[in-house]
Amino acid sequence: MSKVGKKPITIPGGVNVEIKGNTVTVKGPKGTLNYEFHPMMDVKVKENQIWIKRPNDEKIFCSLHGTVRQIINNMVIGVTQGYKKTLIVEGTGYKASMQGNKLILNVGYSHPVEYTPPEGITIKVEGNNKIIVEGIDKQKVGQVAAELRRVREPDSYKGKGLRYEGERIKLKPGKAAAGKGAA
Repeated sequence: MSKVGKKPITIPGGVNVEIKGNTVTVKGPKGTLNYEFHPMMDVKVKENQIWIKRPNDEKIFCSLHGTVRQIINNMVIGVTQGYKKTLIVEGTGYKASMQGNKLILNVGYSHPVEYTPPEGITIKVEGNNKIIVEGIDKQKVGQVAAELRRVREPDSYKGKGLRYEGERIKLKPGKAAAGKGAA
């Protein structure tokens, strides 16, 4: 039995969970999320808890058991608390700003990079170097943060670029000093 899959998900107050066929709909104070799970998986709501059971111990159902439970748990957390990722813009002359709902990044290219967030995601800029990505869908928040980081990944020599808050970049040593016979 899956250690993750056998744990029930407690439904907090103000959250409504509906199961129709193989689709789970979670409604909460921050919004609504839908998830379509494998039709053989058994998802039930009993006494303010969500239980996930698998039909048998085949390899595919063993791997789906914990995954389905964790995705539904992330949906419940998302509609109550939401998710947030923070990126730091590091480098001389590098900055981020907002124009309407577009994020404008000046990160060393000959042109500013514009990014429009997808529906359900909000982006805020604090100062010139802190970008906050927020939303109720954990996967979408992580995807948008990864797309922004990919615009200018941290350089391994100087550390310039976009990095996650708390991410440590191992800097490589620069070119070694010239030997004895150098002019």
